[in-house]
Amino acid sequence: MSGATKFVNWSETAGMMAQHGMPDNAVPFLLVAAALVELLGGLSILLGCQARWGALVLFLFLIPTTLIFHNFWAAVGEAQQNQMIHFMKNLAIMGGLLMVAGLGAGPFSVDSRMSRK
Repeated sequence: MSGATKFVNWSETAGMMAQHGMPDNAVPFLLVAAALVELLGGLSILLGCQARWGALVLFLFLIPTTLIFHNFWAAVGEAQQNQMIHFMKNLAIMGGLLMVAGLGAGPFSVDSRMSRK
């Protein structure tokens, strides 16, 4: 959903990226790249097609994303608590992604069905 939302709310997302220090001339490229990583990585895990690679790419994508956009240490008050919640949520997601990268997508995935043939 997050990848699709980036395309739907293009100008708002681009503005938010610029607010967080992304260079104006790089925002369009970075925004397309982020949306595609989220869409393709999410679909690979959902379908279990190249799920290990999709999980690994999403894990690596979340490292700078989490540090740049959820830097709770630079916020104060309620904003700090909100950003810390998002930071911790991303850490939990990263743990799940590492499990998929390590264990694969499971017996009902496209990957599993392809390896049986």
